[in-house]
Amino acid sequence: MLENDIRLSVKVALEEDLGYRADSNLNAADKLSADITAQLIPSDKYAEATLITREEGVFCGKAWAEQVFNQLGSEVALHWHVDDGDLLVPNQVLCEMSGPARAILTGERTAMNFIQTLSGVATLTKHYVDRIAGTHCKLLDTRKTVPGLRTAQKYAVTCGGGKNHRIGLFDAFLIKENHIMACGSIANAIQAARKLASDKPVEVEVESIEELTLALEAQADIVMLDNFDVTMMLQAVELNQAFHKEQGYPESQRVKLEVSGNVTIDTIADFAKTGVDYISVGALTKHVKALDLSLRLKD
Repeated sequence: MLENDIRLSVKVALEEDLGYRADSNLNAADKLSADITAQLIPSDKYAEATLITREEGVFCGKAWAEQVFNQLGSEVALHWHVDDGDLLVPNQVLCEMSGPARAILTGERTAMNFIQTLSGVATLTKHYVDRIAGTHCKLLDTRKTVPGLRTAQKYAVTCGGGKNHRIGLFDAFLIKENHIMACGSIANAIQAARKLASDKPVEVEVESIEELTLALEAQADIVMLDNFDVTMMLQAVELNQAFHKEQGYPESQRVKLEVSGNVTIDTIADFAKTGVDYISVGALTKHVKALDLSLRLKD
């Protein structure tokens, strides 16, 4: 899925920058000629360029940058000094490019857009992961992603040390308040999910300790504690442990608890210390602050 999405997202990005339709099957020369500013440069001009980061962070986006120049059909060679997931320091060289000047300048912005965005996601994720170090809690992303960049951003989260929640609406159940209301009860919703796709994980969102009890009794796989405060989280962890002890279930069958809502860089550590299994943070992919990059041609 990721490999296909890289090709598609790069194709669309080049289309919007160069003004050609992604399904027009233009050859490489036609694509490059669409950049009218690059046409000011002699076609036989050879150039070398260096891509650096202006700030510290976590690198991500190598495959997207490579795909940009592949789709342009150019002879630009990329010499990488970093890999996805590497920690960066200000003014560090990320990549050196060499090849036709026109092609370098045509592809640079699209390539940098992917790198700066995905590195920004990876960097923010690491900040959150660092805050919960020493606990058994795992940081999860959400579906609050930039449209069209779902798999790219979720990949970036893993580069920053986070874990992926469900990819979309197809690979796991997440039963929320409106689903419960439409089904009649938590138990009815879980039962219907098991009948529809018994191999898919079933997660239920609850807003109270009472609803948590119902979800445990109905044997959900994961329970999302929506906007619980720390006291309620502690109660939830204690209740979950007691319930499974009473039922005689092994630890492998214990319902996992996920915290969602009111999670910030300042609150996440206290939430993780309650003993919950997961904390999901929409900010990882929706509050994107791009990493500051710079590309310069060498004299």
